[in-house]
Amino acid sequence: MNFLEQLSKQQKEEAERQFKIYANGVHEIIPVIELKQKISQSLAENRPLRIKLRLDPSAPDVHLGHTVVLNKLKQFQENGHTIQLIIGDFTGKIGDPTGKSAARKQLTDEEVKHNAKTYFEQFGKVLDMDKVELHYNSKWLSDLRLEDVIHLSASITVARLIERNDFSERLATGKPVSLHEFFYPLMQGYDSVVLESDVELGGTDQHFNVLMGRHLQEHFGKEKQVVVLLPLLEGLDGVDKMSKSKNNYIGVDEAPNEMYGKTMSIPDELITKYFDLVTDLPLEEKNQIKVELKEGSLHPRDAKMLLAKTIVRIYHGDKASELAEANFKAVFQRGGLPEDIPVFDWKGEKEVPILDFLVDLGLQTSKSEARKMIQNGGVRINEVKVDDIHLQVKAEDEMVIQVGKRKYIKLQIK
Repeated sequence: MNFLEQLSKQQKEEAERQFKIYANGVHEIIPVIELKQKISQSLAENRPLRIKLRLDPSAPDVHLGHTVVLNKLKQFQENGHTIQLIIGDFTGKIGDPTGKSAARKQLTDEEVKHNAKTYFEQFGKVLDMDKVELHYNSKWLSDLRLEDVIHLSASITVARLIERNDFSERLATGKPVSLHEFFYPLMQGYDSVVLESDVELGGTDQHFNVLMGRHLQEHFGKEKQVVVLLPLLEGLDGVDKMSKSKNNYIGVDEAPNEMYGKTMSIPDELITKYFDLVTDLPLEEKNQIKVELKEGSLHPRDAKMLLAKTIVRIYHGDKASELAEANFKAVFQRGGLPEDIPVFDWKGEKEVPILDFLVDLGLQTSKSEARKMIQNGGVRINEVKVDDIHLQVKAEDEMVIQVGKRKYIKLQIK
């Protein structure tokens, strides 16, 4: 049925408005025509769509890379649709093999519960968690009988499963693939069958898994979900996917000044992508920023300052964003010092080698890293550059040590 034909002019305009919002910044919609049809059906029947996101709580810390999909969920939520947040407490104990060169460590019940609790707290910075449906997939997956599992596995061939790059690459290089890993995408797809999801969101690395939901819904005689794939967000280096292990991330719980400063360090070519994927600005404003950057009427530095201020405002509020911007201008544009420099109670020797000094203060992880930082001109004491790796530092009260662009410490002599 073509629900678009049943809509009033006002409803048609609303359907088009919603589609443009959901399509902005995404990598792919599979298929586009069905998403338009589902939006129209939702308006015609006055029924919210069921928007699914499945998460295996494998790590407790959330960074901006994780919020790409959360921001898209927020757009659906703001238009009255129902968010189905699925915590993979069952699948998480198996571990998603996506992108892995070896089987993932299986999580314990305690690890899953701890990480899930942390997720909820951090997701609340983006989503209205009071309006989110929370599901744990152990509720239905734990009840499956062996007969049910065999029926489920009969819906797909082994040849189709090993088309996945991570499986095929491991098999080609003689690395083991355990049988239980094959069941991961099947179980994730079965979640969509149980919840009758209309739309499922995921990163491009989840392409195989989220399409499995569509495949299994058809197998079980359900209406097929639409898949919305979102691009992976490059980190501060502009090369690799944002990751804590790569140290190229911006954490949602980081202090305002750190968050602002890190955002200012992203490459210029990522500015519009960050606006699209990690901010809540209206689509019209995002498009205007793109136009002005392209025309040259908006300087990349000014665009990044707006981006940084917006990101800090989302996670810390208006006042914190204003203060973070003022701090950045004072420190980086006017060459001043931050107002809120952390104080370190120094109880060590009054005179200490510079390399040991930087490590003892926690400003560098090792003496070799400290040496490199000095040789690259990144260390200052009381705003004077240090260029001698053999310097003997005389520790003094109120001494300010700076490493890199954002790390400061003020000594307090005990």
